[in-house]
Amino acid sequence: MGVEGKDKARVMDSGAQALSGQLGKTIQRLRKAYHLSLSELAEQSGVAKSIISQIERNETNPTLATIWRLSQALDVSIERVLSVSEDEPFIDKTSRGDTPMLLSDDGKVRLAIIGWIKTVEWLQWYDVHADPGGILESDSHQRGAIECLSVIEGELEVEVGGVTQIAKAGETLRYRCDRPHIVRNTSSSTAHATMVCILKAAVME
Repeated sequence: MGVEGKDKARVMDSGAQALSGQLGKTIQRLRKAYHLSLSELAEQSGVAKSIISQIERNETNPTLATIWRLSQALDVSIERVLSVSEDEPFIDKTSRGDTPMLLSDDGKVRLAIIGWIKTVEWLQWYDVHADPGGILESDSHQRGAIECLSVIEGELEVEVGGVTQIAKAGETLRYRCDRPHIVRNTSSSTAHATMVCILKAAVME
């Protein structure tokens, strides 16, 4: 049964609001996954900081051009940014081209963000490839945060609070990441690992 007049307008407004609300949540989760501030995303996208803030709070309906600029800055397709999650299937597939990538400052460590975007505020996980000599330096996460690094190939060294440990293929290092921490590949071969960061872990004594 169709709807007409004011009822149709209400349905359209409701649908637009739902889409806008989901868009704001998606933009915010992606921004946090990249550890970007509003100012940094504004600089990279060319979209004003105030507009991004309004989008994230569901206070405005952005134009398609604005959404495109944000999707380019966040390195995901515009289709994924616009996808509505209410009716998502149980199995969700992300293509390789749609998987956001992070690079270490030296360009030798690559982190593919393979975690679910909805959990990025408390649980993040990455597929890590580190070239020989690669160094990934990270600032402190929130208090009590724990990182788990499981080496699949090669070996990686982790330094936290002046303590250093090495993990080889098949081994896992778990460490507090609520303080500056460094992951290094000191070997002569490429290392491959999975990294999981639990941002709301209980504080370790």
